[in-house]
This record gives sequence, C-alpha cells and structure tokens, in this order.
Amino acid sequence: MEYEIISKQAEIPDYDRLAVCVQYIQGLESEITEARIQALLAAVPDGVDECLFLDPDGEGDFMEVLCDGEWLALGCCFDDGGECYYSYNPAYAESEELTGLDSGGQSPIEKRLALTDMEAGAEAVEYFIRTGKLYPGIDWAKQL
Repeated sequence: MEYEIISKQAEIPDYDRLAVCVQYIQGLESEITEARIQALLAAVPDGVDECLFLDPDGEGDFMEVLCDGEWLALGCCFDDGGECYYSYNPAYAESEELTGLDSGGQSPIEKRLALTDMEAGAEAVEYFIRTGKLYPGIDWAKQL
C-alpha cells in the first residue's frame, strides 16, 4: 500500500473534553457513559480491541483501536471507507516488520503503522471520541 504521511502538529486545538461524538462501541449493548469512556481510555495502554463508530448503528465512520500492551494501532475510516488513515510510527518508516496485532482479527499490522507511545495513543482515542476527528498530536498515514 502507498501512504501520504500527515505529520503531527505542535499545537492541539482546544476541544470539549466532555463531548461525546462516538455513538456506538462494538460489543457494548448499553449506553455510552463517561464512566465507560474513562474505563476504555484507562485500558488502552494494557491492551484493547475496540471499534468506535460515529453512527449509532455501528456503520460508517469509525476508529479501530488495537493494543497488546506493547503496540497500539489506530485505524480510522471516513466517507464509507473512501478515506482511511492509520497511526504512523516514523521510527519504523523503512521497516516491514510486523507487530503481533491483527486488524479485523486477520490483517497483520506493520510496526510503521503502530505506536509505542501509549499516552499519545490514548489521547488520540479520546480526541476521536470527543470530536470525531483525527488527533493532530500524532503522525498519520493516509492510504492512497
């Protein structure tokens, strides 16, 4: 695959840290509460496999969050899959090594598309939950 790299920004725009743009969390049958969001964010560094949808029916725009405690991969699709973005790790830009993570349970994820900075990754997840947008504080790879 070919990618366009979108470099992280030095300044993060202010956003409402209590807003909730995510309307559906795969596998969660109950209402999305602040307690559930905080539990998800706390779990990110240790390991998580979640899909967060902006649509209440679990369709359309989403973020896939995969973490095994060592690697964190974020994948976002917008416009019915017409635009796909992945977290990008410039330290592995030339590497084809794989993490132990599998997108959708089957597609191996390369180290260049996974983060080791769990704090920044958790911030990216929260930013998506709150704004429905890509977090400008990490690098992203846009699939061409």
